[in-house]
Amino acid sequence: MHRILFSVFLALALSAQAREAATPSPTPKAEDSPYEQLQLLARAMQLIRQDYVDEAKVNYKELTYNALRGMLDNLDPHSQFMEPKSFKNMQEDTRSEFGGLGVVVTQKSGILTVINPMEDTPGFKAGILPGDQILKINGENTDNTPLNEAVEKLRGNAGEKVTLTIRRPSTSKVKDYELTREVIKVASLKDACILPQRSPAQPRIGYARITQFNEPTAAELAAALDKLEAQGMDAFILDLRHNPGGLLGSAVDVCGQFLPPNTLVVYTEGRTPSREYRTSATASPNRKYPVVVLTNYASASGSEIVAGALKDLDRALVVGETTFGKGSVQSVVSLSDGSAARLTTAKYFTPGRKLIHEHGVSPHIRATLTHDEEVDLLRSRRKREDPATTDAAIWDSQLERAVDAIQGTLQRAKNEKTQTSRLKTTAR
Repeated sequence: MHRILFSVFLALALSAQAREAATPSPTPKAEDSPYEQLQLLARAMQLIRQDYVDEAKVNYKELTYNALRGMLDNLDPHSQFMEPKSFKNMQEDTRSEFGGLGVVVTQKSGILTVINPMEDTPGFKAGILPGDQILKINGENTDNTPLNEAVEKLRGNAGEKVTLTIRRPSTSKVKDYELTREVIKVASLKDACILPQRSPAQPRIGYARITQFNEPTAAELAAALDKLEAQGMDAFILDLRHNPGGLLGSAVDVCGQFLPPNTLVVYTEGRTPSREYRTSATASPNRKYPVVVLTNYASASGSEIVAGALKDLDRALVVGETTFGKGSVQSVVSLSDGSAARLTTAKYFTPGRKLIHEHGVSPHIRATLTHDEEVDLLRSRRKREDPATTDAAIWDSQLERAVDAIQGTLQRAKNEKTQTSRLKTTAR
């Protein structure tokens, strides 16, 4: 059996060596031989099969899956091995709706952490906040649980109850939340309006919030901007706070609303030329008015692409906080038995060659919220979703700072126009 197993690993090694010969590593190591390492792995599996006390745990499939899981999990938080069931669930997640709690999570230092509770979902309505740590799911500890397994436990059939044990780092309190799974339908554009004018002299400032980037997001934003422009909008604030990302194409199309056609929005770099992509805005209305993008620590992935592109191209001011820093590309490769490997193969860069991953996009103007202010912000969003509520405030201190930035931009443009007009008059 050992010889048969080693023959399989040897075939894998030969295949790997052939790929390496076709695409040399930038930093090859002579001592890093696939033959020796696969022989070591085969020997370890043989010893486990022979001597481990619990025979039920040592079938070759389980040992192989565990080895693959360990290899991928230790690369980075976003690479992972998916068993056939998990891979099938991931494929089904591309639908516009699914059963779950609406809680977007990641792994931070081995702890399952909430990036953002999606709006109109059980997690959002229950008051779960970005940064909350999920310690248990239905009483089972989540310590070092692979991310894909944790997501699988959070999702399921609508109507089923799930208990989350959550620790809130800001208060150190631990609390159980009993939630009921629902069919999650994500509306991506919220609160599109002209902000209330604080004084008659204030310009007409438009506002809209994108909760995540779905297929219809760019078209919905375009329609909202057309309506706001018809109402005399002078400038626009795009709120991407707590937006975890979504479809790359949708984020690029959102950028296209404010950029000339064929403008580079984002590009990727990996170890091989095949992983290098340059993505540009397509034909667009190229709207000219000033724009501010609002970000915070939970703005991730697609949000960072939009903020980074509009910042680097001097098309928008970014106000708020440095973004999350999730800027890597994952490629999913199906394997022969229906399982799959999700592998990080490239990283995103802004048009100005700034790396997004683990760095984030820093704002032009830093503005933060206290914990209590953020709770109030999310509470006001929940109120605005309630049809019985008509007076929920849209204002918060970060939004006010964005309004100040817009007014300053418009005033500078007005002063420059006046100065230019005077110079022309003098020249005559």
